[in-house]
Amino acid sequence: MAWDPTTGEPRQTSKGGSVDRTEADRGGEESAARGLAGGPLLSAISTRFVKLLREHYGRGPIRAKTYALDDIVVVVLRGTGFTPLEKTMMDSGHPKRVVAMREDFQQLMERRYTDAIEELTGRKVQAFLSQAHVDPDITLEVFFIDRPLDGCGAFEVTDGGKPSQAPVNDE
Repeated sequence: MAWDPTTGEPRQTSKGGSVDRTEADRGGEESAARGLAGGPLLSAISTRFVKLLREHYGRGPIRAKTYALDDIVVVVLRGTGFTPLEKTMMDSGHPKRVVAMREDFQQLMERRYTDAIEELTGRKVQAFLSQAHVDPDITLEVFFIDRPLDGCGAFEVTDGGKPSQAPVNDE
């Protein structure tokens, strides 16, 4: 059966039959060692994060998008929606507490997120940063990995400000 990449839930045809699954649909069940790269890799990361949030937060984002550049992976989660508790806190004039609570949750999820990135990219996470914002409802998960992803280059300034083109890793 196929998986809906936006919800992480099983997907069926209109007649109730199953759909063949692609690597991107599997939500990261295929590792980088099996050739997941480029768009399918980014899709698998986004799908995995949606699934993790649904499992552990009780709801997932409306939109999830993953970016990769050189040795940085950024997952942007938009519109996770607020729980009744968070709405009550915001209505009572405490939006900063909601942000703090969400940031605490993201730190609790750090190991799960890091494991997902390491499994899917085949790279070791060296640092994890998380930032939550209330209005608009956006969360950023940023991962610094031990080496660039294939095909994801960057422009780098080194040696006292002299620009140099960091090579694109096309292994």
